[in-house]
Amino acid sequence: MSKTLDRLSLLETFVRIAERGSISGAARDLGLSQASASRHLQELESRFGLQLMRRTTHSLALTQAGLDLLRDARSLLTGWDALRETHSGTDSAVRGPLKVVAPVALGQLYLADIAADFQMAHPEVSLTWDLNDQPIRFAEVGCDCWIRIGRVPDETLVIREIGRVERLVVASPGLLAGFCPVTQDLVSGLPFVALSPFEGGRISLRDTQGRDLAFEPRISMATNNIFAVHRAVLKGAGAAILPRWFVQADLDNGRLTDILPAWRAAELRINAAYLPAGRQPKRLSSFLRCVTDQVALVPGIGASEPR
Repeated sequence: MSKTLDRLSLLETFVRIAERGSISGAARDLGLSQASASRHLQELESRFGLQLMRRTTHSLALTQAGLDLLRDARSLLTGWDALRETHSGTDSAVRGPLKVVAPVALGQLYLADIAADFQMAHPEVSLTWDLNDQPIRFAEVGCDCWIRIGRVPDETLVIREIGRVERLVVASPGLLAGFCPVTQDLVSGLPFVALSPFEGGRISLRDTQGRDLAFEPRISMATNNIFAVHRAVLKGAGAAILPRWFVQADLDNGRLTDILPAWRAAELRINAAYLPAGRQPKRLSSFLRCVTDQVALVPGIGASEPR
């Protein structure tokens, strides 16, 4: 084995240990003995002259130097994968591990179908599909792609907009009983169920003519879970601003009403974030093309603006 490949092997072992949180788990994944994986880590630390991990009786924790190296190591290994694919002759297969972190509701209700179709179209891809609404530390999680609704709080990543979410004010017919028509003044006086962090104590809307409407409703309930908001609104606990893709079936069957059809809350961007690299592995670039094309077909999600 050449020295270059040996260095890449050391980095691959280090990355896998960081992802698994244990030397034994990384060794099993890589087909190494635990002693060999431990030697790889020691050799890497020796070459850099740094302590990359703190070892305790039951776990490993990355030092700050380890965290810094982890990001660069992943970027280098990703670049190596892309280089190998580019110069591997006529083999054009999309293959290899692909880990994606996606928002819980959208990832469960729509994106999971897109992901499954992608994997079935590329059976040599091993797909890990993690659902998480909270901000992640990309380097520690070890994903290839992070799909997030709203701002991606990591300026070191490449961020690509893949869609825009239409959001409307909805309520149950029971909450609106006896009110016809529903006016702007009425809506501003209704209790609201707030989905944090997107909505707080102030609601801002814009109509089709570009006019703005802002008010501060009484927040009857606040939660960071869209399913909880949905249940509360169906019960009549309040109105809410929800994405069309989430409530379209309820609008169709009359369980919810679009109470201000000419007014909409600001669109939310759906972003895909990934590590910068000179060239992406085929599995990542193919997945990004697939999810960008397919997410625009979901009701209530518009295509991103051309770059």
